[in-house]
Amino acid sequence: MTTIDKTTLEQVRLGVVGLGGRGSGLLSLLLNMDDVVIPAISDLYDDRMEKNADSVYKKRGYKPDTYKDYRQLLQRKDIDGVIIPSSWTVHAEIAIEAMQSGKYAAMEVGGASSIDECWDLVKTSQRTGMPCMMLENCCYGREEMALMNMIKKGLFGELIHCQGGYEHDLRSEVSNGIVNRHYRFRNYENRNGELYPTHELGPIAKYLNINRGNRLLTLTSMSSKSRGLHKYIMDNMGPEHHLASVDFTQGDVVTTMIKCAHGETIFLIHDTTLPRPYSRGGRVQGTKGIWTEDNASIYFDGISPLDQWEPFKKYMETYEHPLWKWYREEGVRGGHGGMDYLVLRAYVESIKNQTDTPIDVYDTATWMAVTCLSEESVATGSTPVVVPDFTNGKWIDRGQPLPGKYSLDVIE
Repeated sequence: MTTIDKTTLEQVRLGVVGLGGRGSGLLSLLLNMDDVVIPAISDLYDDRMEKNADSVYKKRGYKPDTYKDYRQLLQRKDIDGVIIPSSWTVHAEIAIEAMQSGKYAAMEVGGASSIDECWDLVKTSQRTGMPCMMLENCCYGREEMALMNMIKKGLFGELIHCQGGYEHDLRSEVSNGIVNRHYRFRNYENRNGELYPTHELGPIAKYLNINRGNRLLTLTSMSSKSRGLHKYIMDNMGPEHHLASVDFTQGDVVTTMIKCAHGETIFLIHDTTLPRPYSRGGRVQGTKGIWTEDNASIYFDGISPLDQWEPFKKYMETYEHPLWKWYREEGVRGGHGGMDYLVLRAYVESIKNQTDTPIDVYDTATWMAVTCLSEESVATGSTPVVVPDFTNGKWIDRGQPLPGKYSLDVIE
């Protein structure tokens, strides 16, 4: 096994399970953090492990041990936490086993397959005392954090309604999923619902204090017919291609409405198999104003010119979140505009300080649950379904939130 000298500086030792495109990207970011070492990595494919082990060696001068069976990685005593950017349907399973082995779990985004696995995440974290964090990078986006600062300062008044979406043309990625060993294809082939809710729901949940004084009560989902992938395959791969006969179950556009305990509403949209530019379709609306992402505009009652939108940019600069002020001074780095680095640092700092994570296991379970609840609602004719309270009533009074530079609940 690889031996890492821990005497020269305070280090966090991480394993990475899943080394596809996302896993390789996260590993690259971690290798740029001087206080992080990677003793071991795991993937089902030898070529991915060899490529990433070589990357570690070139960057840091040592080669991590490699395992096809992630359980062997989890048995190691020299690992503090495990990053899990594997396929969606095994995120929870691996995270549960990671916590059982005494390690901080960090799952990439994706929806749950069942409510049972969400409860298993929560109960395992409670039993072992080990945190479980969803690596929802959008919670650390510059715009999202500026909005959080403005909401905390009361600029929007009382929040009434929020919207968001995953609106991203993925026809090529999904259609080539089998060739590229990407897990999306099988999900689109077999499921029908809000498959990817957390990019939009994560920041919204923090805006609305979900699991800390508020909670999600019920949701209702509706799915359109599925035509986009079939047309794309016919147009680009031809009618003789074996995928031309696949009957995809995932609707082209899935809409979900959620009601919160204090009366707020949330609208989510999943739109990934029709031609369109990328958008997360954000909207924040309160008693004093409204922000919309698609036209990058904002309006405040009594401040903005009457019935006229203002550019959001000037407000974002005025109300820059303190974390982003620091980050821009230090130098923004990493993918997706810099937010990938921040979410990983939030996780690493939690391990270093031996605290809970800013996105905790209750957040993780709640956000993931939207997928399987949405599937249930779609399958039963868009009937409302109850969102479980994974805090078992603790949302009413969770006590003081976790402070710190990377907190998503308080601003210092």
